[in-house]
Amino acid sequence: MSQRTASQKRDTAETKINLTLNLDGEGNSNIHTGIPFFDHMLTLFSRHSLIDLDINVDGDTEVDFHHTVEDTGIVLGESIKEALGDKSGIRRYGHAYVPMDETLCRTVIDLSNRPQLELRTPSPTPDAQNFPFTLVEEFARALASNLRCNLHIEVLYGRDGHHIAEAIFKSTAVAMRLACENDPRRTGIPSTKEVL
Repeated sequence: MSQRTASQKRDTAETKINLTLNLDGEGNSNIHTGIPFFDHMLTLFSRHSLIDLDINVDGDTEVDFHHTVEDTGIVLGESIKEALGDKSGIRRYGHAYVPMDETLCRTVIDLSNRPQLELRTPSPTPDAQNFPFTLVEEFARALASNLRCNLHIEVLYGRDGHHIAEAIFKSTAVAMRLACENDPRRTGIPSTKEVL
């Protein structure tokens, strides 16, 4: 089996990003975005997806966190898409229910090459202490758009902003792991179109 790895760079007036990943890793990570809470979320994503991640971001966090979070989602999505290649032999679909204390989140992924994000959360959704919840949505949208996947995330219930964000990142990670896994029974592209 060939290595499913990728390296991407993004250099703009707002962010400079270097990212490498291994889809068939052990969940090891080395992450520095300049936003401690976001580092925590990406570390969780790596650990629970078993994707080895090395991410370094120099972003304009003195303006706000938006560019760093969105651009990291863009580069991560592009990198996973690159590492998947033609998607031959993968499961394609993944889903996960993940609890985080009082919060329960369901995530479903289809690596369909059709970008779509559906995010449903309690209203109003509280922020984590140092991280606006709107940035969780920006990250998820950037990831789905650039990986070109259907990404459906629903927080079934929850009250604490940290727990809600953490459940979203963890459930997305577990669903991603399942969708990206090689299916030992599959020999080709998991689509009647024979292309994804």
